[in-house]
Amino acid sequence: MVVVAVAFGQSGGRAGAIHADALVFDGHVHAVDREFYHGGDIGERKSDGMWDLSRAKEGGLKALFFSAYVPEDYYPGRLETKQALREIDLALRQIEKNRSAIELALRASDIERITKSGRIAAVLDLEGSFDLDGDLGLLREFHRLGLRSYQLSAHNWDNNYADSCCGQHKWKGLTAHGREFVHEMNRLGMVINVSHASDEAISQTIDESSDPVIATHHGLRALNDIPRNMPDDLLRKLAAKGGVIGFQIGNEFHNRKVFDWRTAHAGKPFWDNGDVTKREAAMSIVDIDRMIAPQYPMPGVDAPMDIRFSVDDWVGVVDRAILLVGEDHVALGSDFDGGPTLPKGFRDVRDLPLITDAMVRRGYSETRIRKFLGGNLMRVFRQVTEK
Repeated sequence: MVVVAVAFGQSGGRAGAIHADALVFDGHVHAVDREFYHGGDIGERKSDGMWDLSRAKEGGLKALFFSAYVPEDYYPGRLETKQALREIDLALRQIEKNRSAIELALRASDIERITKSGRIAAVLDLEGSFDLDGDLGLLREFHRLGLRSYQLSAHNWDNNYADSCCGQHKWKGLTAHGREFVHEMNRLGMVINVSHASDEAISQTIDESSDPVIATHHGLRALNDIPRNMPDDLLRKLAAKGGVIGFQIGNEFHNRKVFDWRTAHAGKPFWDNGDVTKREAAMSIVDIDRMIAPQYPMPGVDAPMDIRFSVDDWVGVVDRAILLVGEDHVALGSDFDGGPTLPKGFRDVRDLPLITDAMVRRGYSETRIRKFLGGNLMRVFRQVTEK
């Protein structure tokens, strides 16, 4: 059993026991960005950032969508395929190097076997694009490499078959090829991730997919009216077909005060990639690496504590979703090391038990807590990978 190194609040031992025994399955972690740009090892304990294997163990994490990330900077020069391959190569090498603590999971039964052995199960996921054109042959090759989850849109950039939330919406959702892409992911047994996709693309993907789809790291538009968040009607549609929404741990998704503070200080919203221009098209991949390396690991912003959400406030966002669509359709999708501004008192992955503590104090049943922490995500992953 994992020893959870965190001080619990009023709920004390009950929350600790639930957390230690539950399948804690995080739907989105930037697991190798630091290592790609700066070297090192995920097995080394870090003094900064939000995630490494040592701290993940302390936080009771048992499984994760181990996300490789291809930023927009690689797209103008059409370097996205090479970058995706480099990221996946590193992810697989890091997992193998740390095989005593973590193992690649290709299906739900692998997660059960790996976690039973006391190791963390890693589901290989890709955020961004491996090919802006959506070549199905490349999709199949990445599946052979072990990719089991893929983001439909190219992060905050329109690819050539699906619109992003924050792009030009030139396809009005999916193209005909986008629909073929969805069907091929269904056939291969790959989880379709609609985070960062436009409302139209999400809606059409739900219609086209024979499997439930997931939004791995998202928020609610009713609480913060930004295109990166999901409106209530779309969440109802996602849930009606068995889908799951994973809640990003940051303030800027759910807390309008922090979103406005961040936007004012940056001069643009966090998804704005308007500065990715023809300059990148003329750069070598090595030069792009050097240019963007200082961003990683990607921290949140130093927003004033008096406007940040507490963990209890953050759980209140999850609570609203449960009231809307029920407890079978919510999950954790932290986005650790991907830029979230964490709740007050939340250091990094070590503090995942604080969520369980807050849920116990809110009166959640053990069943509901277990569903949120990993049961719902596991249900969809089983349905998709073990047909």
